[in-house]
Amino acid sequence: MKTVIYLMAVFVLVSCSSARMTDTWVNKEIDMSHPKKVLVVGLTDNLTARKIFEEQLKTQLNSRGIEAVESYNVFESTFTSIKQSEEDIQDEMDKLINDGFDAILISVVKGVDEKESYHGDRYMTDYYWRGFGRYYFLHQDVYLVEGYYDKYKIYHIESSLYNLKANKKKSLVWVASYNLVDPRQINSAVSNYVKAIMKSLEKEHIIPKDF
Repeated sequence: MKTVIYLMAVFVLVSCSSARMTDTWVNKEIDMSHPKKVLVVGLTDNLTARKIFEEQLKTQLNSRGIEAVESYNVFESTFTSIKQSEEDIQDEMDKLINDGFDAILISVVKGVDEKESYHGDRYMTDYYWRGFGRYYFLHQDVYLVEGYYDKYKIYHIESSLYNLKANKKKSLVWVASYNLVDPRQINSAVSNYVKAIMKSLEKEHIIPKDF
């Protein structure tokens, strides 16, 4: 299922990262509270990143009494290494349904923004009491220090839950967008993102809270 957008760089950069939900939508026409068996998919060509993400998401779903399986244990290597037609993908979905799956939870990166910020602790807000001398003193390093600005990236990620047994044109149950800021350590970045997904699904009563 190697469709154009990858979940790649989100999990392979090198500190702490935060995942914040920016938008969400729930299909009120489909009742899918507490899916029984979920296929977890991280769309990326980086197998290590994909495994870490899918395994953590599987663990979180299992802890809520939901059976979950990683896509790397389900999809044949040819399914992800060769571009699939819509008919091929539908055939794979039919196999999943026959194997008892009723939902797919998938994540992809939709875009990346590069940002710059002042280096160090310069975000003081006592403007009223600060004269020019103090202000200049705090910011003069822009002339003197190489790398005065910190560069970082924000990854815009989308997660979607599909009901495999619903009308295929209306099978989207839930979708949410997240911003993941400067993910440098793979495990902590994935952990924060997975927790954000779980929190969103719990809030919409799609999955139960952790036991």
